[in-house]
Amino acid sequence: MPKKVMVIDDEPFILMMIEDKFKRAGLDVVTLRESKGAMEVIKREKPDLIILDWMMPEVSGIDLCKQIKTDPEVSSIPIFMLTAKGQEDDEKLGLSCGADRYITKPFSPRTLLEVVLERIGS
Repeated sequence: MPKKVMVIDDEPFILMMIEDKFKRAGLDVVTLRESKGAMEVIKREKPDLIILDWMMPEVSGIDLCKQIKTDPEVSSIPIFMLTAKGQEDDEKLGLSCGADRYITKPFSPRTLLEVVLERIGS
């Protein structure tokens, strides 16, 4: 059974680019354009890793990351924060809220795939 990655980002192009690259690598990909209601989908889908944008409408990626990491049912799922917020203080905040890795946009889809596969295996 292929590993499952969930990508939560409000930018359709980012979702499409990651989904295409990851599916070609044999991963199962679930994409969400909204963070509101994401916890229910995360609990249902049980992804092996979540790629999460910080700047989301309604529920920020930081707040969603905190929710995930405090819920025993899903707290062990690794979270890679993928964001345009590239200041050092932003990275510290992202990691302190529970993100396992902090990646800034623009990014290389190939490099993102490599670090994801390194974390979850293939």
